[in-house]
Order: sequence, then structure tokens, then C-alpha cells
Amino acid sequence: MVGGARPAGRLARIAGAVVLLAACGTGGREPPPTMAEGVAVASFNFAESRLVAEIYAQALEDEGVRVRRELDLGPRELVVPALRQGLVDIVPEYLGTAMTAAAPSDTVDRSDPAAVSRALADAVEPWGLRVLRHADAQNQNGLVVTRRTAERLGLRTTSDLGPRAPTLTLGGPPECPSRRYCLEGLTDVYGLRFASFVPLAGQSYVRQALEDDVIDVGVLFTTDGALAGDDLVLLDDDRRLQPAENLVPIVRSDVLEAAGQQRVAGALDEVSERLTTANLRFLNWRVSVAGNDPATEARGWLIRQGLAER
Repeated sequence: MVGGARPAGRLARIAGAVVLLAACGTGGREPPPTMAEGVAVASFNFAESRLVAEIYAQALEDEGVRVRRELDLGPRELVVPALRQGLVDIVPEYLGTAMTAAAPSDTVDRSDPAAVSRALADAVEPWGLRVLRHADAQNQNGLVVTRRTAERLGLRTTSDLGPRAPTLTLGGPPECPSRRYCLEGLTDVYGLRFASFVPLAGQSYVRQALEDDVIDVGVLFTTDGALAGDDLVLLDDDRRLQPAENLVPIVRSDVLEAAGQQRVAGALDEVSERLTTANLRFLNWRVSVAGNDPATEARGWLIRQGLAER
């Protein structure tokens, strides 16, 4: 079945189990769902994560793996403990952010996807987790301007903003001023000092503020669906402030053994081999801007990539 719904109340039970285990340790814990219920593919609570998790789920189903979906499970603070405790089995992660969460003091070069992937694998192995092949597709913070602003000011790279920044307004997440990979890093690495900052809680508000000339520069995810069009220009991160944020499946080791290494890892590796930033951006546009069904779009992508039959 494509896009099966999760049983009512399961989210609450998983959240409750995570809180209980965190408070009380492992004593008296209820056993996690069995493999007979299917391999649990989970996602974080934002649209792109749900979409990629659906791609994973359908790819596994096409290999004969029984799947249960735990889409929109919650933030990393809930999903990662659920994965570690065996309440869910597979999560689409992002290399740099996952590395920061798993081993924040590790000194690996965060701009090198292969190095981050190896270090992440070492960090999560004691938790009974495996890091599979990462995709070329990655979702980083990016600085975006309208095409008319880019042409008027001659902007191609983030460095190009240097002499212009004191006359420009930046808009982005409210936490941006205190984040290394947002305004703090833009100041340290690029020397950018904007005239003002407008806090905007949500990518759609950033896009609207750019369109309405409320802000001049916006912080958007680099796979935002709006970037598939011609109206916005993503500035190149030419000094490599952003860490590698390639999409990568993190899987419980016991699931690979129980469901079959080749079937599970093979199916997910094939997805990662074909998933690029450009086609993820297009899929996000199809879902978030055009309003299409994520399960249908996931199926269409798998068919176009030769990973599923019509």
C-alpha cells in the first residue's frame, strides 16, 4: 500500500515511551514493536523529511520489506531517542546536523561529506545504529535574494554581499543571530554586518518577505521548493561556512540483520545514489508549492529513477 496511515495514538505512545525511558532508565520498559509489525520508517516534523521517509518506505516495500510509517514524529530531541531505543528503525538524517547531535566536540572537517559520514558511523555504532550511503542531495542554510536584487547589485556569491550588507536587511529564523551556521557565522567568516535583522518563523514567511521587499536577503533551506523557479537566486557559499548536510539513512543494526542487509541497505543505497539536491528541490516544489500528495510524488520519483514499476 502506498502512503499507509499510522495507527491512531501511536505517536503519543512513542513519545510517552521516550519520556518514560529517559526518566526511569531501562527498568520495566515495554518491548519495542516487533518486526512482524514491519520496519518502522520515521521522519522529523517537517515536509522534506516526511517526503524522503516516504521514498524510503516505498523503496523498501518494493523489495518485499513490510513497512510501518511513523511520519511527522517530531523534532530531533524525540526522534533520535526513539531510534536509539528501538521504537523506530530508520530515519532520514542530515550528516552535519546528525554529527553535531551525536558528537558535538568531534573535530572532523564538517565540510567533507565522506569524512563526516565515517565519523558519524563511529559515533552511533555504540548505539546499535548504522550509517548507510549518503546522497548527493543536501539541505543547508542558504542566503537568497530576488532575481531583480541579484541583477541590480551584481550578486552571485555570499562574499559579494560584503560591501552591500550595511545597506541591506536580512530575514530568517528568530534563532539566526545566535547560530554558528547563520548570522553569527556570516559575521565571523564573511564579515557581513547587515543594517538590520527581521525574525521570521517559517520559510514561507521568508519567501513572502522577499517578494514584498520587506527584507533584501533571506535565509532559506537550499532545497526549498521555491528555488526551483526563476524568481529567487541562491547565493553561493563560496567560503564554505555551511557543513555538509547530505541526506543519509540511519538504520538500526538489528533491523539490517533481521530484515536482510541486502534488501534494506541495498534499497536505501539505490535511493541515495540517485537523490540530488536539484531533484529534491523539485520534489519539494511539487509538494509544498504545487500542493501535490507526498506519497504520489515519492512514487513518481522512484518510477522515473527506474527504482519502481508503474
